[in-house]
Amino acid sequence: MRIDLHTHSTASDGTDTPAELVARAAAAGLDVVALTDHDTVGGHAEAAAALPEGLTLVPGAELSCRVDGAGLHMLAYLFDPAEPELARERELVRDDRVPRAKAMVRKLQEIGVPVTWEQVARIAGDGSVGRPHVASALVELGVVDSVSDAFTPAWLGNGGRAYAEKHELDPFDAVRLVKAAGGVTVFAHPLAVKRGAVVPESVIADLAAAGLDGIEVDHMDHDAPTRARLRALAAELELLPTGSSDYHGTRKTVRIGEYTTDPEIYGEITRRATGAFPVPGAGGDRQA
Repeated sequence: MRIDLHTHSTASDGTDTPAELVARAAAAGLDVVALTDHDTVGGHAEAAAALPEGLTLVPGAELSCRVDGAGLHMLAYLFDPAEPELARERELVRDDRVPRAKAMVRKLQEIGVPVTWEQVARIAGDGSVGRPHVASALVELGVVDSVSDAFTPAWLGNGGRAYAEKHELDPFDAVRLVKAAGGVTVFAHPLAVKRGAVVPESVIADLAAAGLDGIEVDHMDHDAPTRARLRALAAELELLPTGSSDYHGTRKTVRIGEYTTDPEIYGEITRRATGAFPVPGAGGDRQA
């Protein structure tokens, strides 16, 4: 089995619609794909309806979190999307995305970059606006060569010149809320240092003690030594090690399915979840 547990669609900051994403996943030879848009489950229904036969959809989300001044992302899988407390927190984060993006546009204008809110809004379309849309505007203007180049302290990286904060969950609250909604949590790209400050391993240990299920090990922003360290840390803390592309369509160079999760790890994730079911193709609707 080939399993990719971290992808994004136009429901947040990817460039493929949910239907296009599952078609691309099938064409890439995947057996399982998770749709984990930022702080939203808005793409799940379209993705499920378009599922090709032989492909299974894992409904999920990537939750925006912050602890001790460091931003981090928490992947949540197979939770009940109607659970009210978690749904309320996702809404608070989404509501803060537009003011945050506008603040980043203002900061860029103040340092001489001719970006406009209209440009960013056009790029975002109907998706949940975020930093990648602002980064794409910088690419359009020729300010940076790629979206990844914009996620640095010089531009939009955590604490960078044009960085702006938004409402974010405490990661310990995120673990608690997802667990209460029957879901499973995996710390996304925990040592992606090129994005800015990362949390110390002691915080990962504390999250593990609080119920964190896994950490994303195989990811484009982790080099080989980092992956080895994270795999050892996962074993030490009894966390599930996952691998995922973090696919965003043409917004990033990584290909869907470029990094994958071991089938035994995927099986354990599904065994732990009680809030929702994986959705089998074609177009199944077996989602709690």
